[in-house]
Amino acid sequence: MSTQAWDEARVRELHDALVSLYEPVDRVAEHGADPTAEPGEGVRQLVTTILSQNVADANTSRATEALFGRYDDFAAIEAAAHDELVETIRVAGLANQKAARIQRALGAIREETGGAYSLAFLDAMATDDAKAWLTGIKGVGPKTASVVLNFHFGKPTMAVDTHVERVSRRFGLVPESASNQAAHDALDEVVPDELIYPLHVLLIRHGRECCSARGADCDNAVCAAYCDCEFCL
Repeated sequence: MSTQAWDEARVRELHDALVSLYEPVDRVAEHGADPTAEPGEGVRQLVTTILSQNVADANTSRATEALFGRYDDFAAIEAAAHDELVETIRVAGLANQKAARIQRALGAIREETGGAYSLAFLDAMATDDAKAWLTGIKGVGPKTASVVLNFHFGKPTMAVDTHVERVSRRFGLVPESASNQAAHDALDEVVPDELIYPLHVLLIRHGRECCSARGADCDNAVCAAYCDCEFCL
């Protein structure tokens, strides 16, 4: 792990180095100009992110298609028999837990809004308050909350998945012993707000293409400059 201290300037240098290795991240191309325009889209993002917990993207897509293909709206999902919902999303893995989390989340949203399935109220909240509201739902952790707040609302919250966490530890962006919550807090503090989304995307790409968990390919300018993991030595 790199021992050099990280500050905003060094994070910007890392971002630029990753852009040079890959390409700039176009947020609008990936998420549209105004993802908050549709009231239910934030809720769909939350439900889909719960489905994605600890499972491959392909199975998340299958489970999402099955879920929204079977039920007409969020009210029907919340009201569905638990066993039926479990079978519907089984391909996502941990289906029993995820079904309960989805129904709890939908119930919390409905109660907060007085009957609407919309997360628009989070947009007006301070980032920390919005994150606290989401993580107050059992089964919604810091990563799931950060995905919704950053991807949907553009709030400065870094979603720390397995790739981001691994690369961040190897580069010394977060302490080796930090918990996942501490990793979220550390990255939110050091990464400039406008770089949180693009750096998230770039760290994931680097983790997939070069800085993998095993047999990492460290023959690149970014690893040479920032990493001294076992594969770089």
